[in-house]
Amino acid sequence: MEVSGSIRVLVVDDSAIVRKVFTEELSREPGIEVVGTAPDPYVARDKIVHLKPDVITLDIEMPRMDGLTFLRKLMRYYPLPVIIVSSLTSKGSELALEALAIGALEVISKPTSAYSVGDMSAQLAEKIRAVAGIRVGRRLDEKAVADQSSIAAGRPGVLRVTTHKIIAMGASTGGTEALREVLTKMPANAPGILVVQHMPARFTTAFAARLNDLCAMSVKEAEDGDPVTPGQVLIAPGNFHMLLRCSGARYYVQVKTGPLVHHQRPAADVLFDSVATYAGSNALGIILTGMGADGAVGLKKMKDAGAGTIAQDEASSVVFGMPKEAIRMGAADHVLPLDKIAEKALTLL
Repeated sequence: MEVSGSIRVLVVDDSAIVRKVFTEELSREPGIEVVGTAPDPYVARDKIVHLKPDVITLDIEMPRMDGLTFLRKLMRYYPLPVIIVSSLTSKGSELALEALAIGALEVISKPTSAYSVGDMSAQLAEKIRAVAGIRVGRRLDEKAVADQSSIAAGRPGVLRVTTHKIIAMGASTGGTEALREVLTKMPANAPGILVVQHMPARFTTAFAARLNDLCAMSVKEAEDGDPVTPGQVLIAPGNFHMLLRCSGARYYVQVKTGPLVHHQRPAADVLFDSVATYAGSNALGIILTGMGADGAVGLKKMKDAGAGTIAQDEASSVVFGMPKEAIRMGAADHVLPLDKIAEKALTLL
């Protein structure tokens, strides 16, 4: 569903400076209108009813009522697309990930200096356009996630242990929950998995830690030189590209800086391209929900190199941009709903 006319945005943040900066910067963006601001969830509640915004930006560390409590109430009674605005701290990262699990669609870090305001504003505007009009609802609660984790942990291994198979996955908007859905279904001895999720620096550390608690596989944020081994998931760190490399029969990852690709770092195309080169038919590529076209070209290269490829279908995608482009290019052998992807991946491997 698309929003007709300008996208109406409500900015919820206890900082008057942040509210002022967001209002000024977003007002310069075509097709976006900041219809109001709120210093706390109580004011926001009333303004949501009267102003009927299409998208909310929400700080999660606020007085009177914290952002997570407000978000839970919002998703239950008046679900709207929400973009979390968080500080680059360990606590902020963990809270942001919890917000994504509750129902928020995106996360963006607060500007740390006047020099980063412009870049942040452009990124925020892009995310607002991507989530506007998305039908949202409450995600799995903590108990459901824990129950799913227990099921995954108790599932007997179904794969032969090997270092020769690799799964490469790419995701963006909506991807944190999509990845959780897929990875919690993987047995402890599944082939090594490499993941690119579009996410700011530092947030990927908390994301990897949360998945490690939920999955039968071991999950960590990738470091340069990490080996790719069965039973382990490596998450590309925010603001760094991750590439597959090979030394003899040993696979490992290279973590490096470099130009943005599709305005992203890490980029799925960078990972997929390297997997096509070094793993070829011994790999499986999976592209999940996300805005833009990142990963489509790389997935096509993987397919051309003999790898199996899977794209998430439109009905189960939060944003159908990345899978849609991959499907359009003929890069996907299989187009599947999210809840069928893990099963198909295990079958193909």
